[in-house]
Amino acid sequence: MTLVGDLSESELLARFVPLLGAPGAALVGPGDDCAVLSAPDGKVVVSTDVLVEDVHFRRAWSSAREVGRRAAAQNLADAAAVGAVPTGLVVSLVLPGELPAVWVEDLARGLDDACRPWGAGVVGGDLAGGPLVVLAVTVLGDLEGRAPVLRSGARPGDVVAHAGVRGRSAAGFALLDAGRADDARVPADVRAVVLDAFRVPSPPVGAGRAAAVAGATAMLDVSDGLLRDAGRIASASGVRLAFDDPADVLADEVALLSPVAAALGADATQWVLAGGEDHGMLATFPPGVALPDGFRTLGRVEELPTDGARVTVGGRAVRAGGGWDHFGPGKD
Repeated sequence: MTLVGDLSESELLARFVPLLGAPGAALVGPGDDCAVLSAPDGKVVVSTDVLVEDVHFRRAWSSAREVGRRAAAQNLADAAAVGAVPTGLVVSLVLPGELPAVWVEDLARGLDDACRPWGAGVVGGDLAGGPLVVLAVTVLGDLEGRAPVLRSGARPGDVVAHAGVRGRSAAGFALLDAGRADDARVPADVRAVVLDAFRVPSPPVGAGRAAAVAGATAMLDVSDGLLRDAGRIASASGVRLAFDDPADVLADEVALLSPVAAALGADATQWVLAGGEDHGMLATFPPGVALPDGFRTLGRVEELPTDGARVTVGGRAVRAGGGWDHFGPGKD
């Protein structure tokens, strides 16, 4: 078996760069000191994420191809969350010398799997050696002449809507973390759904552009949990986001996750409200606007009252937390 440490940097690049595909926006791709992408809008959308082994993924739980798909997907979702079309990724890798070279090849295939449907791809990056795998991924995007949809545009009277799935990634993580990925008390099809959601999230990338075209007033990628991220829109916009009872508006997601919750002694509704890394789109729309396909109404935007509660669920004020936070007492 050939290991990363057996190869020079040039030899390693020669193995995986041809597997990355070619984004349509790339005028100059990998191989030079810089890539060159077209930017017909005159503006460039950019965001970045870092994935650290044993923090964001575990090689024991996920294949290299799944890690690649996940790394690309969460960055594509960030571009979509401001209404942009993703055009390319820049990926820097830290790799241990004892890592099999084929693992890196499969990582490249996963990156391409996630990017190809959107006409994007990896246009460059960097390599370094280190004690564990780290992926630093930067996404670039095109607004196609539209203004970006920010977190700060929600207004009282707007509809709160969501596209994508809720709570599934958290349920999949809980199964893996408990060592119960094969728990027969959970139907096999449900286990497959939640484990896939954790290993390879499938954000509704196209929904971001559709929301922008439809006139969304605010939007973000729900990466850290519905309530935590709703609090970010509410704070940026100076409003309250009032969610309807999840037993009504998200009943299908709660029902799907209930067998997993029962097996683990957990709360399916809590996963739906606070579970992270599903990477759906949470958006607000003016009243009367026809929601794009894939969006469902979850509540409404209200004036921020004097009690200061920025998020309510079923009429009850809640802490706009839960979900994931890398630092501080809010980490849970």
